[in-house]
Amino acid sequence: MSPRYAHVTGWGMAVPEKIITNQDLAKMVDTTDEWIVDRTGIRQRHVADEHQTTASLAVEAALRALIVASLRPSDLDLIIVSTSSPEHIFPATACLVQDRIGATKAGAFDLSAACTGFVYALTLASQAIKSGAIQNALVIGAETLSRLTDWKDRNTCILFGDGAGAFILQASEEPGGVLTSVMRSDGSGGDLLSLPAGGSRHPTTLQTVYDGLHYIQMNGREVFRFATRVMSQATREAVDAAQLTLADVQLIVPHQANQRIIEAAMRGLDIPMDRVMMNLERYGNTSTASIPIATCEAINQGRLKPGDNVVFVAFGAGLTWGSNLVKWSGPFPVRRKVSPRRFRWLARLRSWLARLRRHLEGLIWGRDRSI
Repeated sequence: MSPRYAHVTGWGMAVPEKIITNQDLAKMVDTTDEWIVDRTGIRQRHVADEHQTTASLAVEAALRALIVASLRPSDLDLIIVSTSSPEHIFPATACLVQDRIGATKAGAFDLSAACTGFVYALTLASQAIKSGAIQNALVIGAETLSRLTDWKDRNTCILFGDGAGAFILQASEEPGGVLTSVMRSDGSGGDLLSLPAGGSRHPTTLQTVYDGLHYIQMNGREVFRFATRVMSQATREAVDAAQLTLADVQLIVPHQANQRIIEAAMRGLDIPMDRVMMNLERYGNTSTASIPIATCEAINQGRLKPGDNVVFVAFGAGLTWGSNLVKWSGPFPVRRKVSPRRFRWLARLRSWLARLRRHLEGLIWGRDRSI
């Protein structure tokens, strides 16, 4: 049996129109544009409006990725949504996406690994393809972190933004695609970056709300030290596993958390910043969405081309960190026109019919029980 490879053949991103600048934040908390830029590199961030959610942004990014790959939702076998701000504890946000795009044959689940989630999800989807279990996968990183941010806390509110990015992965016997992956964790540092309440440990009560335990809490100094070390480490591991050198890598796309962290990690690798994709000044930290959003922009800017080796590397709460080395290929040659508007309409119709069928089955079942 010939080996199978998992190629990235489609990509898409979606960000809210609403923008909050550093000047806007300076009117809300004790900070300045200069202070924020100097410590983070961030100048603005996109924030979801009342009608936008993690799922709605994920759907937009997914449909754009499907267009690039010339795939229909019904071609998908698996959907993974990596998110730190899911719609609900359950059902999975991925299932909401599956329903709204009409991916009738796809399994769907959420992956929780904080900002490293997209790297983890890309790893799992590529392994499922390589094993022969599936043919096509949709991997999404999507966030509405603004809903979990304390806008009175200047140490965290300056950092986070909302958005979504998506990749399509497809099977092929042509060498390339996701070549190596690294996934690591250290739960002893779980308290350094957390959202304490809302789960089973601290269920929602008036007291947890009063204490602000439903907002992101972070030990910035310790996270900085951790991040600079593991970003370099994970990048080296992925490249070494492919028996390549850092000189063979054309582009590194890191998690867009903090400019200082990225620059320190790249100095440790002796990699010039012109080989690193950064766009956090315009988006802030979008957690799991940051790598696919940055990748979409790198492609649009001509910085990532077929044949290039690219490393995706991230760190996050957990603590988690990881990386992927990808031989970039782009869409497969077979092209066909796809219509997102048609996808949406058919998905809504299918969903309505499925709900109607369950309702009728419930009535019949209830009647049978009464006999």
